[in-house]
Amino acid sequence: MSATVAECAPRLEALARKLGLDYHPVDFELVPTTFMMEVAVYGLPVRMPHWSFGVRYIHQLIRRSMGHSRIFEVMFPGDPCHAYLVSTNTLAENTLVIAHVLGHADFAKNNQLFARFEQMAGTHIVEHAAAQAHRIEEAVTEFGQQRVEAVLDAALALEPHVDTNTELHRPPYPARPQTADAIPAVDPFRERYKGLPGEKAAPETSKEHRPAPVPPNPEYDLLWFIAHYAPELQDWERDVFLAVREESFYFYPVFACQIMNEGWATYWHARLLREADFLPENVYLDAIKAHSDVVRPFAAEQQTALAVNPYHLGFSMWENIVEQQGIEKARQIRRDEDDFGFIRNYLDRELAEKLGLFVFEAREDGEIRVAARDIDAVREAILAPRFNYGVPRICVSELRHDGTLVLIHDHQSDGRGLDLERATRVLEYVQRVWRRPVILHTTDTHGAAHELTARKNG
Repeated sequence: MSATVAECAPRLEALARKLGLDYHPVDFELVPTTFMMEVAVYGLPVRMPHWSFGVRYIHQLIRRSMGHSRIFEVMFPGDPCHAYLVSTNTLAENTLVIAHVLGHADFAKNNQLFARFEQMAGTHIVEHAAAQAHRIEEAVTEFGQQRVEAVLDAALALEPHVDTNTELHRPPYPARPQTADAIPAVDPFRERYKGLPGEKAAPETSKEHRPAPVPPNPEYDLLWFIAHYAPELQDWERDVFLAVREESFYFYPVFACQIMNEGWATYWHARLLREADFLPENVYLDAIKAHSDVVRPFAAEQQTALAVNPYHLGFSMWENIVEQQGIEKARQIRRDEDDFGFIRNYLDRELAEKLGLFVFEAREDGEIRVAARDIDAVREAILAPRFNYGVPRICVSELRHDGTLVLIHDHQSDGRGLDLERATRVLEYVQRVWRRPVILHTTDTHGAAHELTARKNG
């Protein structure tokens, strides 16, 4: 870290503490642009090797070369937090980034969703992910690249298909259903009415012990189910699925709180810059210029945008909340909400109109029209891509006696059909590790019902 940045960081941290920010220690590190891109693409400094990350890296490289993407910082919550700054950024840019990271760190420590997942996954995910990556490298050495890659293909294809309402460290299903011994011998409520005319005697409860069905209820945690119930997976293969699932749990709060979190960090970097009277005037002005670029609702050459900038929306909402309800109320909201509660409860009609938010529809001929400006429609349009971790809602409905795995796409609650070509490809990945037929009941993008099947050898 250069001397100048090293001098700014502790003074910004002291100011942040003075203004009431509460966070775990943050380890800042200056890194080259190439390293920053790798971290942004992989999601972690060291992560399991897979070809899909290389594809993402190429896409990111192309976007950067075209001037469409520039990464200023990457921050990983934990205790301590890890934050990376680009070594070629200006002092002003890295000053803004340091202030922004402190806002993220405060959010991560105090938001209940982050706290819940931190309690389950621990506070050292960066080191833990590196250890998992090392174990997978050992598996490659022992079992071969092709075999390990086939397992990773399936696990990473299902990466967001977890049930974040369950526990990370979750035991298998009970071997047997609830027995008669576990049911109270006398139900006081029914006992009062059993003698009334027309009431039939309760049937005798069978003493026979039958195995519980698998799954006992629709199971939406596909990674967990395959790790525990795939009939032929070896231990190292199950470990791969559980490792991907653990990382997915870690990333979920970042996904579910993106607008809140980026907005909170942006609000605080703006406020810290305003109150950092120790900054040289040129550094302050350049940092504020960088801030205005961050919160721009659309690109400079455009007059409107068809996607929401989470920095702009979140920053505008937090400013509105602090102005109308005060900073302590803002801290309470930061603690209690995720993006669903934040948008539904605190994006009001007046602010939506001020920000020019609307719902659009794209027609087959390429024409784009405003479909709605109603505040409820705007809220739900913002939140729709965030439902169910951004992926179709699919559950395991049945495990047949011959080992066939039956999946159902809950398209009614999901509100969308599937791209059948992509769904078939994912199903083939799953079949390679399930090693029995896999069936998916779904609908296409036009609402027509389909049954897709993947079997061994096509």
